Amino acid sequence: MRVMALLRTRDRWTPLEGELLGFGRMQAYGRRFARHGRGAWYHFAIEFVWQLLTLGTRFRVRGARHLPSSGGAVVVSNHLSFADSATLTAFCLGAGRVPRYLAKASLWRAPVIGSVMRSGRHIPVHRGAATAADAYRDAVAAVRGGECVTIFPEATFSADPAGWPMKGKTGAARIALATGAPVIPVANWGTHDLLPAGAWFPRMAPRRTVQLLAGPPVDLSDLTGREPTRAVLAEATTRIMAAVTALLGEIRGEQPPSAPREA
Repeated sequence: MRVMALLRTRDRWTPLEGELLGFGRMQAYGRRFARHGRGAWYHFAIEFVWQLLTLGTRFRVRGARHLPSSGGAVVVSNHLSFADSATLTAFCLGAGRVPRYLAKASLWRAPVIGSVMRSGRHIPVHRGAATAADAYRDAVAAVRGGECVTIFPEATFSADPAGWPMKGKTGAARIALATGAPVIPVANWGTHDLLPAGAWFPRMAPRRTVQLLAGPPVDLSDLTGREPTRAVLAEATTRIMAAVTALLGEIRGEQPPSAPREA
């Protein structure tokens, strides 16, 4: 009984705000991940990748309290590496939410990857749809159904030489304005050292530090309910990317550029 009580206490461990997590703390952090609703293939992928991350990275997590514990939400992040989806997934799971990603529909036809996408209830983007709204209809439905939908608004790795976020696409704004769900900005920093763009394998020695910082919901209240014109979507997207960029500046201790680079 004493052993079981110790295990339960260990599973309830929560990292201190800004604590740098070494190997043991990374393992403890993983034990508190949300599990309900993963699906078998997504669950396997999460556990496999997380073990690699515990070996090759140290996490510093802040602002997880801003992610709602239930209900529809849109999580937006900057994009520097293929590792971003793994670290952002861990951040959401640690905050108690299972993230659903937007991805190109062709991935659902790929071996193994397609199984993970279906198992995880991820969301295909219907490129070539009759209208832009049609391209995101499944994402809107998912958010209205209470899911945590995660988006990289830049839609590609940042081409900024210093790694600052570029100008975002309007997909996240479309979903947020259609649903009224909160948009939670997250800055993700360090993945470009772990798995640089163009690299085939992660660089795990020495261990890399990955920092994730979330902020309060982006204020879109004056835009919600309005017709999603090009100007309205542009304004919402500008606010979303400005919030992400400011958080990244806080992590880096630097002043962000005054204007984002064009994608």
